[in-house]
Amino acid sequence: MQKKVDFLVIGSGIAGLSFALKVATFGKVAIITKKEASDTNTQYAQGGIASVMSGHDNFEKHIEDTLIAGDGICNLDAVKLVVEKAPQQIEELIKFGTNFDKLDDGTYDLAKEGGHSEHRILHFKDVTGREIERALVENVKKNPNIEILENYFALDLITQHHLGYTVTRYMNDIECYGAYVLNTNNDKIDTILAKTTLLATGGIGNIYNVTTNPPIATGDGIAMAYRAKAIIENMEFVQFHPTALFEPEARPSFLITEAMRGFGAILKTIDGKEFMHKYDKRGSLAPRDIVARSIDNEMKIRGEDYVLLDATNTDKKKLVEHFPNIYEKCLSLNIDITKDPIPVVPAAHYLCGGIKTDLNAQTTINRLYAAGECASTGLHGANRLASNSLIEAIVFADQAAKHALALIDNISFNNDVPDWDSKGTTLPEEMILITQEFRELQQIMTNYVGIVRSNLRLERAQSRLEILHLETETIYRRSIPSRKICELRNSINVAFLTIKMAKRRRESRGLHYNVDYKFKLNGMK
Repeated sequence: MQKKVDFLVIGSGIAGLSFALKVATFGKVAIITKKEASDTNTQYAQGGIASVMSGHDNFEKHIEDTLIAGDGICNLDAVKLVVEKAPQQIEELIKFGTNFDKLDDGTYDLAKEGGHSEHRILHFKDVTGREIERALVENVKKNPNIEILENYFALDLITQHHLGYTVTRYMNDIECYGAYVLNTNNDKIDTILAKTTLLATGGIGNIYNVTTNPPIATGDGIAMAYRAKAIIENMEFVQFHPTALFEPEARPSFLITEAMRGFGAILKTIDGKEFMHKYDKRGSLAPRDIVARSIDNEMKIRGEDYVLLDATNTDKKKLVEHFPNIYEKCLSLNIDITKDPIPVVPAAHYLCGGIKTDLNAQTTINRLYAAGECASTGLHGANRLASNSLIEAIVFADQAAKHALALIDNISFNNDVPDWDSKGTTLPEEMILITQEFRELQQIMTNYVGIVRSNLRLERAQSRLEILHLETETIYRRSIPSRKICELRNSINVAFLTIKMAKRRRESRGLHYNVDYKFKLNGMK
């Protein structure tokens, strides 16, 4: 089947949904999502969304905090853009029906998280992402110009590759004409032609054993963009959230929001001793990369499987009011957070690199935009400041919408695109082969390309991954495409990019910590 839309959105998180709402007045929009519309990384964002919202705060402070966390690699123009446009985008979220917690006097209850110098985190209990997703999905479903295609999996972007002529001579001449998508409801491969395409496909967390990301986070958009010859950058900067609930075999790991440390919770070893002051003067409120490395180091030198996050010293009533979801989850495991410390471990959480974009969210491929976690906008640099991701997604979705709308009347559909060629393929391979290779990938990345790396570990990871890559490509070429084989292929693609860029960065900086280069655990060189 061939379908034509003015705007194709791949992904249904905050970036994809907000973009769709802003362009729908000017044309037909199709949102494809490989599961249900609300099954996104946005849904799992607990802590909140950062924006200057009080007289005690200002743009300069937020910019400075972001630059410090980014360890010298942020794009200053991108940082200023996001920080200065954040309040307006918050107002638009509120107009869409998003609720944020308020104090008794009617002002917003602004939280403070690690790396922030002021209270500037808007939140809704401890399910902020879920609340934003709810409001946006409701608006999208009411819009007659937007069609949500659930259980559709994007296989590849359509570029000149598929029209039989080269695109490698002039990289900036590559154009995107839409995407080939697998309808997993009937296993048919459809061709969706679009004047403009937005990738909003989320992160890569599932290339690791322990992650706070949902199972859908397999790097699909980044892998598709890479195969289409878009520039990918900064993949070595993978953020591990320092405090995921220690619950072996759980997937995804349950996130214990950083806002809890902002609320007053303290990190301790199993025997009840505080330790963060040994690594950073900010203690438990140090930026995430420092806290994650510190926890990892404590676990290794002590030979223990987890550390403790102790909130028993805080106001019990307010603790439960602010973090009801965490309270209920822990209670289900016989942990009363008002009386008991929470066992926590670091978990793969957020990718700071991805598809390179400019300030209009344009990729290096014409007619193709990227926003959200799959994009590398320049905001995060070497390390993301807490709660900057949701606001980044909506600001750059807004930038993409404005830029796309300014060009849309001058863009035509490419009607020469052929349908997907399945010649030579047979039935999918045995699922055990795909499942086993995914487990091997996760073990390789966790053991060799995790919080702490070395040149030897990276070399070993690359050699192991090359074998998996060859085996998977062989399976892919002879199989009818399925979501599972494509997710494995995409995950291997992004894992390879992560290793390649980690090897190329011959220093320790931000989230990339290599023991072969000088770098103290407190983040100072």
